[in-house]
Amino acid sequence: MTGDRALILDFGGVVTRTLFETHDVTERALGLAAGTLTWRGPFDTTTDPLWVSMQNREITERDYWMTRTAEVGRLVGEDWTDMKTFVQRARGADADLVLRPEAADAITRAKAAGLRLAILSNELDLFYGVEFRKRFPLIDLFDVIVDATYTKILKPDPRAYEQVIAEVRLPREACVFVDDQLKNIEGADVVKLPNVHFDVTRPADGYARALSMLGL
Repeated sequence: MTGDRALILDFGGVVTRTLFETHDVTERALGLAAGTLTWRGPFDTTTDPLWVSMQNREITERDYWMTRTAEVGRLVGEDWTDMKTFVQRARGADADLVLRPEAADAITRAKAAGLRLAILSNELDLFYGVEFRKRFPLIDLFDVIVDATYTKILKPDPRAYEQVIAEVRLPREACVFVDDQLKNIEGADVVKLPNVHFDVTRPADGYARALSMLGL
């Protein structure tokens, strides 16, 4: 019986497709011509020197996204100063198109097998908005959502992981945490929470590994 185990997922990039993968959705939402957005981050680094600078630690991830946010805002004649504006305007209308198909498959399989499901996010409602979350496909399958929008405790702070472990009401060794950011995986290692470092360019592999660790 697997009801004594839990799959704990980061939201952005793990449950959702990244902003790199949904340029078509963004262009439609913002009324931009198809093909306007050409930067592809980890999916094609040749299109994205700024991403390469971030990988080389010349700029932070925050710097990267603030630059992209301002840039896309200018394309629609507006002054965008925070990532939340970009995310909500880019994907507010199409919750179902933003769900990663591999995530949908893994979440439904895990639920059918009786696993507990949790989200541990640094910015779920902050970036996506409450309305988006409420109509996001499969959100009702999650037993626990720990969102730093409200807790104010950001991964990789050990308290973030301890809170989700406490809320799923299982020992940490019965859980697997999945996140695409290395610093958040390092945080999970600190509290000895089993984990999978999710590669957004190979989503099926990440989910297969997590489910296999949980006995599926």
